[in-house]
Amino acid sequence: MRFEVGCRLEELREYWNRSVYDGSLDNLLNVVIKDSAQLIVWKEKDKIVGHSVWHESNTEEHREGHPRNKEDSEALRRLLGGKKSFVELHEWWLIEEYRGKGYGNEFLDFFEAYMKSNGYVNLVFYGDHPAALAAFRKHGYKEGGNLTGLNEYVFYHSLEQTT
Repeated sequence: MRFEVGCRLEELREYWNRSVYDGSLDNLLNVVIKDSAQLIVWKEKDKIVGHSVWHESNTEEHREGHPRNKEDSEALRRLLGGKKSFVELHEWWLIEEYRGKGYGNEFLDFFEAYMKSNGYVNLVFYGDHPAALAAFRKHGYKEGGNLTGLNEYVFYHSLEQTT
């Protein structure tokens, strides 16, 4: 498995047609068009078999102009120790036949190194899939509990060196 930042639109459409992902292709295409660095594709034998999307965020707004609900903001402030900016790993998805092989853990190694090399230190992830939750726990992400309003767990990890 290899991970690549960005991809060609034709590649993304071909992947979309093979996958059974239930998200919006238009939303994903908008990410690629606006800032292809926010899309990371997972490739096996030169074919996209998964993807992840990240973006800059903070404890008050999901994206600029889109405020977080009270439960979410409070959970983030507790996890991060106050109002802070961070990178949110917004989604990750892998075609089913490639699941269960440890690729999620490989991806987190790649993602953390990529974020750190770009000057980011605070990472947040929301999820509900048991395999994703297990991968984040294995990587030492601090768990902020299940947010009832979102029906997802929230995780936080700092890439800052501790001495």
